[in-house]
Amino acid sequence: MFRKFVVVPVVAVSLVCSGYAANVSAAVITTQEALSAEQRAAAEREVREKLARDDVRQAMLRLGVDPAEADARIAALSDAELLQVQGRLDTLPAGGDGALAVIGIVFIVLLILELTGVIDIFKRA
Repeated sequence: MFRKFVVVPVVAVSLVCSGYAANVSAAVITTQEALSAEQRAAAEREVREKLARDDVRQAMLRLGVDPAEADARIAALSDAELLQVQGRLDTLPAGGDGALAVIGIVFIVLLILELTGVIDIFKRA
């Protein structure tokens, strides 16, 4: 008896509500809009990957920036701002590349000077 008083109203409300359909709209997007969305997703993914590196995360924490907050701000950037950030990250040197380049250049200069006879670093027996 008690079930009838509970089940009947629930089924009645379910049947009444099932007649309502949600409004859905669909539209055709242009190729440019699709490419723009794809480019944004690629740029956002690249920026997130670069900011996810351990050395970058440690630097952000030293500066008092929460990585989760930085991630949320990336999502809030406009397309132009995102491309600007991506361009700046592409021009920044990666850790350790500068020192290795300097050592390589010094070695090449010393080798050239040795071969031309200007200096005698590599002693010949």
